[in-house]
Amino acid sequence: MSSPTPVRVLRTIRGMATSDGAGVRLTRVIGGPSLPDLDPFLLLDEFGTDRAEDYIAGFPSHPHRGFETVTYMLDGRMRHKDNHGNEGLLTPGSVQWMTAGRGLIHSEMPEQESGQMRGFQLWVNLPAREKMTEPKYQEFAPDHIPVTAPAGGVQVKVIAGQVGDTVGPIVQPATDPVYLDITLDAHAGWSYALPDGHNAFAYVFEGGLEIGEGHDARPVARQEMAVLGGGEQLVLRAGETGARLILVAGRPLREPVMRHGPFVMNTKQELMQAFVDFQEGRF
Repeated sequence: MSSPTPVRVLRTIRGMATSDGAGVRLTRVIGGPSLPDLDPFLLLDEFGTDRAEDYIAGFPSHPHRGFETVTYMLDGRMRHKDNHGNEGLLTPGSVQWMTAGRGLIHSEMPEQESGQMRGFQLWVNLPAREKMTEPKYQEFAPDHIPVTAPAGGVQVKVIAGQVGDTVGPIVQPATDPVYLDITLDAHAGWSYALPDGHNAFAYVFEGGLEIGEGHDARPVARQEMAVLGGGEQLVLRAGETGARLILVAGRPLREPVMRHGPFVMNTKQELMQAFVDFQEGRF
């Protein structure tokens, strides 16, 4: 039996500084000119600052329809509320996987006036058949996100997907996602079998590492995203300062995407209807 083909880095991307909400400063990695999307992923924002003026205005009430938002908090506290009566507090290490479905209006506001605020927001597309489902939440505190040590000097928080016998709490059959927070000690290595047919990326937010084997190994530095492909076995090896990264993968939907602002549909008519429904209070 032949050994699995190593995954290669197809390209690396640096995010673009931007702001969203009421002026929150972000680094946009997916959703900008360099990488408009990576099916089924529509957007990836990294936020990270200890300057309160960069985040204190938060994300006041705004609508969504047709996709899912995934908020992973590394540091800080963010309270979310929506117009269906749902409310919760995201604390360090917690994750919220929100299915906007047919539509909701929500806010995400810092519940702190100083200190570090750091994390990620990912947008995941929904298939046409699920775009008008009822909104729902999968929200987990840090003690409900399992952690495993699959190799020496390696620790993995499994938010979605599976590492060995450790299974993450998030379930979404449409895209069958993998979402891992991986910490590698200095010079530590680990290999992981990506699901067949998934699109995948790795985003390094601490330290640096190499991805791949032999002549195909490529360095990926802090605040760089590696788009992955060309094989099944992902091989990681940290540099001399160690590394921390998120690894995200999902089954592509291969459907037309019509998006504008907070609405992501399949046709122009559906997109126009989303604006009408929002304006007429049907969210």
